[in-house]
Amino acid sequence: MRESSVTGIQRGVTRGLHGQIVQVMAQRILSGQIPEGATINVPDLQADLGVSLTAVREALKVLTAKGLVDARQKRGTFVRPRSDWNLLDADMIRWHFADDVRPELLEELHEVRGIVEPAAARLAALRAEPSHLDALDAAMTAMESATDDHAAVAADLAFHRALLAATGNELLTKMEVIMETGLADRDRLVHKVKPSDDPVQSHRRVLDAIRSGDPAAAESAMRELLAKAAEDLTEVRGTSGRAASPRQGRRRS
Repeated sequence: MRESSVTGIQRGVTRGLHGQIVQVMAQRILSGQIPEGATINVPDLQADLGVSLTAVREALKVLTAKGLVDARQKRGTFVRPRSDWNLLDADMIRWHFADDVRPELLEELHEVRGIVEPAAARLAALRAEPSHLDALDAAMTAMESATDDHAAVAADLAFHRALLAATGNELLTKMEVIMETGLADRDRLVHKVKPSDDPVQSHRRVLDAIRSGDPAAAESAMRELLAKAAEDLTEVRGTSGRAASPRQGRRRS
């Protein structure tokens, strides 16, 4: 992993050397390659990555702001406990999914969606304005006309983003930061396993309930959509050869 990461930095200079360094260092911490509490030998890390000491220090400033590392006199730079990490940060979520989508992350994403989106659909049925309905309609049109995975994923994200906006709650709209990267990766995985799966009807039922101003029906339709998503996730796990976790078993009972 280390060699591929370093090579990725060297080849990724045109995409932004600073961003590449930050991502590689973050992923080493998130994956446990550099464990919690470990002291980071900055000169060794600089030599390993093959970049300047200044570049490493600048990257560490970013990781410090995200709660991953800290520095103390006499102790030096070290990895903070996981409980201190800013896991809701958009970059942190993207880094979690960057190399390999671990099923447990998808499960956690599904749990978050199960808490947020049915309630969001209920609020949207009560509060959606014409502009919100227009955005949901546009997402449905894009979903219906999608001819490849990229377009299908983009349309799905647009729908769920528009749903959150339709709640009229600014804090809920920020939940798209949590869902966007993980939902996109989940969609790509599901499309590989079930390329003929059609999500249009389940999303259409949610939109129809919102348009009719029926909060109970909107919430119910969203729960049905998420139940289908749970089935897809189970199939993805089966295809990857992983056994269902106790948490997943509880959710399906």
